[in-house]
Amino acid sequence: MRKYPFVFLTLLSACSTEANHIGNPLLLPIHAVGNAVSNATYGQRRGQVEVFVKTNHPALITDIRAGGGVTLTEAFDIANVPPAARAPHTLQMQSDLALYTNNLGALVVAIMVVSN
Repeated sequence: MRKYPFVFLTLLSACSTEANHIGNPLLLPIHAVGNAVSNATYGQRRGQVEVFVKTNHPALITDIRAGGGVTLTEAFDIANVPPAARAPHTLQMQSDLALYTNNLGALVVAIMVVSN
């Protein structure tokens, strides 16, 4: 008989509004679905960027070297990179141009790392 109040209080504490590392346990299934959808969307977008990089690699390298261009802008558009982040990120990519010239995967990651 004494375990019923304990069980009730335990379930009630799951509804706390205080911060904790897992959040409200009753909402975990909803968060799992949301994360799955988010991961699927990201995976699809990354796949599109990867195909675009493989198809347009020489033009992307030229655009990075020049500090921007139509092909690089299109890659940023596909990756959903915020416009304000594009110019500073292009400068960063210029410093790693030798890596991106020889490693298409690194270029895909470099484009996706600033995406939304």
